[in-house]
Amino acid sequence: MSKVAPELKYSAEHEWVAGDGAGPVSVGISAVAADALGDIVYVDLPEVGATVTAGEPCGEVESTKSVSDLYAPVSGEITELNADVVADPALINSDPYGAGWLFKVSVSAEGPLLSAAEYAAANGGEL
Repeated sequence: MSKVAPELKYSAEHEWVAGDGAGPVSVGISAVAADALGDIVYVDLPEVGATVTAGEPCGEVESTKSVSDLYAPVSGEITELNADVVADPALINSDPYGAGWLFKVSVSAEGPLLSAAEYAAANGGEL
């Protein structure tokens, strides 16, 4: 069973959001999604300075099994990309809640987000 980090918020599309409200939030994809995708080999992320809209596609994650859209869990401006994950997308599989984060957003509005317990219950994850 895939791990769900209890301190994060989640979108129905399997992205997570981490932040303390003091600055940009980090965004990544859940272990549930990473496990379902299999070996991730490529990520296409939005550019720094681009504006993303909650619930809208903002990039892609490609695995040996399929290509999946990446959806913005929040609206705002991209402030940083994780260059390490662009160079080594397998970090998403090995550490989805740590080194596998994707980008940071200066939030103007949150989309509909689930608590860790709600996300785990809906997707078979383990807290």
